Amino acid sequence: MLEKKSVCESEVFEELYSDHSKSLYNFAFYKTGNSAQSEDLVQEAFIKMWNNCVKIIFEKAKSFLFTVVNNQFLNDVAHKKVVLNYRKQGVKESTNENPEFLLEEKEFLNKLQTTISNLKEGQREVFLLNRIDKKTYKEIAEILSISVKAVEKRMHLALKQVREQIGNI
Repeated sequence: MLEKKSVCESEVFEELYSDHSKSLYNFAFYKTGNSAQSEDLVQEAFIKMWNNCVKIIFEKAKSFLFTVVNNQFLNDVAHKKVVLNYRKQGVKESTNENPEFLLEEKEFLNKLQTTISNLKEGQREVFLLNRIDKKTYKEIAEILSISVKAVEKRMHLALKQVREQIGNI
């Protein structure tokens, strides 16, 4: 009986790195257009693979790596859009709101940001693509290569968790 290769073995991990790091870097570079960011995405993918090596089947390792790079790229883009939208709003010079309201608003935004960052990766990705990028469930399903039902389920769970953490506002 043949022994199955384990991603947790350092020789196998090194083999995967040498076989796939260059094509993974190229994939990331085509998406980002930035060499440093591409290297970061590749390194993060291999770190995630090493940290989850017990769960990863050797035959699926390449697919796992490419999926991690793609998802991390999408998360980075979503984060940058949030930052950009925040910057577009600008800083208000003066306001008619009372200090108590401003404090509550700041606390709410911090709570919302923490809640979103605590969502599971798939839920956060679907939530941000839908709520920030205004993508439809069908578009999200195509981007993530999953079914529309899976998108609906992730969004349902994300909204449920947001409501539990923040309340139904």
